[in-house]
Amino acid sequence: MRRLALATLTTLTLLSGCDMLGIESPEKIAALREADGKAVGGACRHAGRAIEDCYALNRKADRASVFAGWRDMNDYMRENKIEPVTPQIAGAVTAPKPVTAAAEEVEAAPSPADKRPGAKTKPAKGQAS
Repeated sequence: MRRLALATLTTLTLLSGCDMLGIESPEKIAALREADGKAVGGACRHAGRAIEDCYALNRKADRASVFAGWRDMNDYMRENKIEPVTPQIAGAVTAPKPVTAAAEEVEAAPSPADKRPGAKTKPAKGQAS
């Protein structure tokens, strides 16, 4: 019985320092989050995104590490005269489309609900009532 307990205790002591158990320490998790944030920030800067856009697109990333990665990439790109690469896939944040005359006409057109009998219609822009 003593030998079994001693062997078990020795095995557990040796395995306690082993990373193969899949147990991650809080320090390791923090280091991974920081490295991930720096990678996100660097990628945002390389893509020519503003830091505010980077924060908006990556809400779960740590802001301090994102900024550190963005700043490091900015310095690197300036030193080596590297131009930003335009993203080929549209991001979640897009610029609003400019309003054209055709879009204004569509907005001013009566909806199908206004075409029913007895419904009052609004005069179009520029027309008298």
